[in-house]
Amino acid sequence: MSQAVKTETPKEPNVVAAKANGGTAVNGKLEAQKRPRHVSGGVEEIIDPFCNPEKPQRISFHDVTSAAFLIRGGVERTPCPKSTSSDLYGMELYLKKDFLQYTGSFKERGARYALLSLTEEQKRTGVISASLGNHAQALCYHGWKLNIPVTVVMPKAAPIMKIQKCRNYKARVIVDGNDMGEAKSLAMRMSREEGLLYVNGYDHPHIMAGQGTIGLEILEQVPEPDAVVVPVGGGGLIAGIATAVKALSPKTKIIGVESEKCASFTRAMENDGPIHTPIKNTLADGLAVPKVGYNAYATAMPLIDRMVVVKEEWIAVAILRLVEEEKCVVEGAGGAGLAAILAGHLDELKGKKVVVLLCGGNIDTTVFGRCLERGLAAVGRLVKFNVEVSDRPGGINDLCALLVRVGVSIKDIMHERAWLRDVYTVEVKVVCETVDWTHSLQLKNELKKFYSKVQFSDVPLALSNDTDS
Repeated sequence: MSQAVKTETPKEPNVVAAKANGGTAVNGKLEAQKRPRHVSGGVEEIIDPFCNPEKPQRISFHDVTSAAFLIRGGVERTPCPKSTSSDLYGMELYLKKDFLQYTGSFKERGARYALLSLTEEQKRTGVISASLGNHAQALCYHGWKLNIPVTVVMPKAAPIMKIQKCRNYKARVIVDGNDMGEAKSLAMRMSREEGLLYVNGYDHPHIMAGQGTIGLEILEQVPEPDAVVVPVGGGGLIAGIATAVKALSPKTKIIGVESEKCASFTRAMENDGPIHTPIKNTLADGLAVPKVGYNAYATAMPLIDRMVVVKEEWIAVAILRLVEEEKCVVEGAGGAGLAAILAGHLDELKGKKVVVLLCGGNIDTTVFGRCLERGLAAVGRLVKFNVEVSDRPGGINDLCALLVRVGVSIKDIMHERAWLRDVYTVEVKVVCETVDWTHSLQLKNELKKFYSKVQFSDVPLALSNDTDS
């Protein structure tokens, strides 16, 4: 490695972690200070003492090593093999497969460390958090394993599958709130009323330190990488990884990736601080955080070399590529890093050693199917068109014969008559599968030769210079 940082195995790792400004060390544990609160618009707002915007807390390399010491044996040490498609991407590409954790995401690292760092009294009382899914599952699972009561508040939009998994881990699950903001407000209110410690899923210092253990593993598995590509949501993941990687390998570039529909960290950089960012429905729902964490931003900002924003379609293509080439099923957030490479945003890394983090694999089965179809359409392997053909005997048969001659596979076909200008034609709607973009262009050219009224549905992402439809 380019620069080794000498460390000693901490005898009492919780003492190190307890130096966070939002709490005080008591018997080697982190005690929350009295929760500050203020009144805004007549409604009392409770401020998380560990995520105070006035006093952001930066984690250190020692915090990460303390986390690694405590959680070892309790979470999976996930593999980081070389991609089977490295030559295709033009770089020495490695994939850190943290979606192989028991609950399907990297969130287990921070969740376990946060729970192990509680005082004995806090362990008896329990913790509470708000989450759409991955953090909730990780906290519930490790709370169950460690016999610590866990309450999670999940918004109504949370996937039913994730809600049920949390219940399977014997946690108290409350489904309330139209969005994460409302769910978090309820959780903070309950934390005050019931004396529960609120654990922020991406901005709590222990959470960030736990996620940073990924960085330690990466450097052990792939020494001195030229770059580590990390998906970014609330910022806790990249904050932890950057802290670990930059301490041991300062020349390694840390590159963050966001979806264009939830680029809250990029907007925070433009604003010189966290700011509320409107988000839209995205394939990378795990990254859909409207405002990055104050601690995460303060920690990560000086260490990040570059932030990249990718289009949704590239994320779909990345999910497709990982299934077909790497035999990996990941969620949208997990595919964001590879999406940046596929989109050509990281061409300066060609010929270099690059690690991409596959952070999660909890994708709904119906969404997964849509992602695959969207990815196929984006690369020109799924084509949709409407064509008017003669309504006389053999009209549709001639169309099908043309498709067979071109060598495409019909996925769906239907026709309608009632809304056409005359009674002698029928409109046929076809979805078919091609080999690649060149094959789809061949199909378009053949159809235009024989039919004057043919209309193609433009794919949302043009992966070819030929945009003629």
